[in-house]
This record gives sequence, C-alpha cells and structure tokens, in this order.
Amino acid sequence: MSTTAHEVRRWGGTAGLLLANGLVLVFCLAPFGWMVVSSLKPPAEIFDNRLLPANPSLVNYAAVFGSGSDFTLALRNSLVISASVTVISMVIGVFAAYALARLKFRGRNLVLGFFLAMSMFPGVAILSPVFQLFADWGWINTYQSMIIPDVGFSLPLGVWVLTTFFAAMPWELEAAARTDGATPSQAFRHVILPLSVPGVFTTAILVFISAWNEFMVANSMSQTPDVQPVTVAIAKFTGVSQFDQPFGTQMAAGVVVTVPLVILVLLFQRRIISGLTAGGVKG
Repeated sequence: MSTTAHEVRRWGGTAGLLLANGLVLVFCLAPFGWMVVSSLKPPAEIFDNRLLPANPSLVNYAAVFGSGSDFTLALRNSLVISASVTVISMVIGVFAAYALARLKFRGRNLVLGFFLAMSMFPGVAILSPVFQLFADWGWINTYQSMIIPDVGFSLPLGVWVLTTFFAAMPWELEAAARTDGATPSQAFRHVILPLSVPGVFTTAILVFISAWNEFMVANSMSQTPDVQPVTVAIAKFTGVSQFDQPFGTQMAAGVVVTVPLVILVLLFQRRIISGLTAGGVKG
C-alpha cells in the first residue's frame, strides 16, 4: 500500500506540474496566438471575436508590405539600431563586468548597486532633458539619438548579469595562464573570453530584444520614416483602406516583428539556458 500511495503521490505531483506548466504556456502564448488570428482576418471580420478566421486572408500582410509602405525601411532601421546598441553595450559591458568581478576595491558593491539602480530608473524621467540636449546638438531624427539612450538603458543590466557570470568563473585558469607567461590582456583574450561566450551570448540576445522592442525614445527622437524603427512604424499604420481601423495591419506587422525574435530564441535556446544557468565552466 505504501508503494502504491507513493506512486499515486508521484504521479499526482507530475500531473500538477504539467498542468501548471501548461497554464503558464497558454498564458504566455495566448496574446501571440490571438495576434496571428487577427492578422489573418479581413477588415470586415476583425471584430467578430471568432477563435479562427472564417475567411483567412493575407490582405493585412499585403498592406504592410504594399506600395507606399515604409515597413521594410523600418525593419532595416530597427536592425541597425538594435545591432549597434548590442555591439556597443557588449564591448563596454564585458570590460566593465570583468573589472568589477576581478578587481577588489573599496566601494565595489556600491558600484554594482549603482548599476542595478540605473537599470530600474524610469526612462520617461530623463526623456525631456535628453530630447532638449539632442535638439541643441541637431541629433533629432538620427540613429545616434536612439542608439545612445538605448545603450544607457541596457548597459547597466548587462553589466550586472555579466559581473555575476564572471565572478563565478574559475580564476585558477587565468592564474595558470599568467604563470605560463601570458600577460593580463592575453589571459583575458585567450582564456577568460572564450569561457565567457555563453554568458556574453545570452546577455547580447537580451540587449538586442530590449533595443528591438524600445518605443518611448524612438517615438520622440524619430520624426520621419527615414530613421523610424518598426515599433514607431506600427503605431502609425493606417488600415487596408483609408476608412479602415488599422488593427489588422498592426497585428500583421506585430507578427512580422515578433517571429524573428521567436526564431532567434528557439535556435539558440541551449546557449541561452547555458548562459543563464552555468555561470562558468562545468567540471
């Protein structure tokens, strides 16, 4: 009886865990699923609240990429901005995190706390003075007016994550490289940096996604389609015709913007999980 009761409890726990995971999965995927369904509905059916479109149509996707649409240009702008933010944040973040993790100095924890506090600082509080500053410099409607604030928003969290990762790495390997005659820079390039690839890769993906989804700064700094990213372009979509509400085209554009991020995460999920959980080399 005790064995049977134990098996019942084990199967009950497994079923409960699967049910909980299923509910979380449905909760996370339901908005994206509804966005896909809505994007396939023609304008006449957009508000019928059916779970599946009665007459599936690609008319919304045609409107997104149709003549007169600047969506392709917006995709390019988002790619340029997000890639630039990621590269700059990673170059600065790797060196800053390595120094904070490796060097022991007074106020180190205070500096780390400062980085964490910066990541929680509301961006809207500095939007007006930054806009005025960039206006004085003639930077409004330029890439740098969006790249620099995005770096400021993403870098603190990146430094915090990378510092935790570097701190968990076996420093004995660096000491061994130094003993063999390697300089500090050589030990960093040939020993520490290769071992930090999972953590750097994970942080880079998080920074890229954050920059790709940013709207507040981009909406204020970009005033023409020449530099507008996709988040701003979607907000300014019109309908399939001038009398339609733009919900269908917005949903279609949202699908187009979201799918690359989903594919990116699915392709590199093992690296992401490794970077978030390993914190160093495995023994």
